[in-house]
Amino acid sequence: EAESIFEKLDEIDERLRGEGYKPELSEVLLEMGDEEKAFRLLHHSEKLAVVFGLMKTKPGSQIRIVKNLRSCEDCHSFLRLISKTYEREIIVRDRIRFHHFRNGDCSCGDYW
Repeated sequence: EAESIFEKLDEIDERLRGEGYKPELSEVLLEMGDEEKAFRLLHHSEKLAVVFGLMKTKPGSQIRIVKNLRSCEDCHSFLRLISKTYEREIIVRDRIRFHHFRNGDCSCGDYW
């Protein structure tokens, strides 16, 4: 099942890039090339979780994610776009607060 999640993630990444998504490479603090940074950002846990949610729930249903770390700026932007593109409400509870993504907006006002 992991393979199908990664395939769907690549498909979503391609679609979102077509809609203007650009990975926030400055979020990766390790010394490596830009392609490797983009790859590592793409595989953050909340992105994998939302892809799993998209695959396993009915269109239009809400997706909820809980994580014990703070979300990075790149994941926040990615989830905003997914909520708009796939017409889903996504609720993420990170270490600091709840983020309610709906129609490309977040309840935090992009302040986290």
